Amino acid sequence: MKILLVYAAFPVSYWGFQHSMPLIGRRASLSPLGLITLAALLPRTWELRLIDLNVQPLPDADLVWADAVLVGGMRVQAPSMHEVVARARALGRRTVVGGPAPTTAPEDFPDAEVVFCGEAEGRIGELVAALSAPRVATRVLVAKQRPALAFSPIPRFELLELAAYSSVSVQYSRGCPFQCEFCDIIEIFGRVPRVKTPAQVLAELTALYERGYRGSVFFVDDNFIGNKVSVRALLAELEPWQRARGFPFELYTEASVNLAADRELVAAMVRSGFTAVFLGIETPSATALAAAGKRQNLALDLSEAVQSLTVAGLEVMGGFIVGFDSDGVEAFEAQRQFLAGAPLPLAMVGLLSALPGTALWRRLAREGRLRCSANGDAFARPNFEPAMDEDLLLQGYAALLAELYQPAAYYARCAAYVERAARLPGGGKQLRAWHLATMLRCLWQVGVRAPYRGEFWRLLGRTLRRAPHQLTWVVGHVVMGEHMIRYTREQVLPRLAQARAELADERAAARSTLRAAS
Repeated sequence: MKILLVYAAFPVSYWGFQHSMPLIGRRASLSPLGLITLAALLPRTWELRLIDLNVQPLPDADLVWADAVLVGGMRVQAPSMHEVVARARALGRRTVVGGPAPTTAPEDFPDAEVVFCGEAEGRIGELVAALSAPRVATRVLVAKQRPALAFSPIPRFELLELAAYSSVSVQYSRGCPFQCEFCDIIEIFGRVPRVKTPAQVLAELTALYERGYRGSVFFVDDNFIGNKVSVRALLAELEPWQRARGFPFELYTEASVNLAADRELVAAMVRSGFTAVFLGIETPSATALAAAGKRQNLALDLSEAVQSLTVAGLEVMGGFIVGFDSDGVEAFEAQRQFLAGAPLPLAMVGLLSALPGTALWRRLAREGRLRCSANGDAFARPNFEPAMDEDLLLQGYAALLAELYQPAAYYARCAAYVERAARLPGGGKQLRAWHLATMLRCLWQVGVRAPYRGEFWRLLGRTLRRAPHQLTWVVGHVVMGEHMIRYTREQVLPRLAQARAELADERAAARSTLRAAS
């Protein structure tokens, strides 16, 4: 059987870094992982092709070649998934959708012949049987249990054009022990973290290394430290593996904030080549954190956690949320003050969204506050009735983003990081051949052409004087800053203004209807 694996396109987003890619000579920020893991599970006699729509277009010839088209993606990729399914069906091809989007809301994919919900390990027989059976309108395959990751194979990295990506994805664990009300991870992967053995992880990294890849590797675990005993065992083997090869990979991942309280674990991560970690900080409001069930964030000072991780050698990327029920207009100023001068350049701030299947979704449904299913658009109106006046929420959110990603504020956070960051044992961000071209593009694009070039030269001069070993880091974050600054100005703020205009029109129409009725 001929199988075409299609990774759906992402819209332009903060995490996509689409404006940064031309500066580093890459086409996408992160490689797909789910589809190449699935590929390793499919029968070896099947012929496989992979198309990542974030890297290349999908020609009709590839669809015609395939007997079946398997499309994967998250909720934000759902529009692209539907487009691919429509094209495949128009050409008479069998269609399967899988990944987080259909897993959390299978009812949203009636256009696909097979909706594969959940994880693939141990269930390939179901998929093979579905593709061998007569066609039906829609067949939904639901996982009966969550598999042990001992069944997870080495992903088929050879299906990827590795040079197209600024980072490559691998995975060590699935699941998270916490119970944040708004999070769908525990609904998809459960609250008992399941892990791969150190041997499995090193085999995957070895496969990637032997394909010639060097550079950034993202452990896509939603909480890398969910099982601390197991992660310590992994790091004990990962450090010598990296050291023996001259630290070929700069690693980063996601973790819960309580990582900062475990200095030994932090040190082990740094020694193993981890240079950054994404933390769900969410809000400095203890009231909002408690109501959301994010009690792990209440056990320590969040600002001190960011500082201590930075000093120890881990850059913190932070996730923040506004629009909790307890948030008033003062919440925006609290977020701004938390981030002002913090060593945290990449602050991802979003409106609270009710994701299908989450505890938040269920509560809002009971309260009659849901409007629609979440569509993954972070800059549209909330998909539920917020407690705060909606116009004030959108206005405050827009003002906060405008402040965070004005060039002076972004570069100040970069400078704060350079001042505090440790010199990493593996050399941190390794200087590679392609970095020179990136530096030259940066000098021209930002140092000469950008209206905020003065901020660039001040940061560069400060770095060369005080921390020249951070030069590669600084250039990388200038590149990322280009995306954050441009995307905020050119797309995010206009979209939020449009959302406010739509709300104003809706309210005006409601007032008109009320007057007419009276």
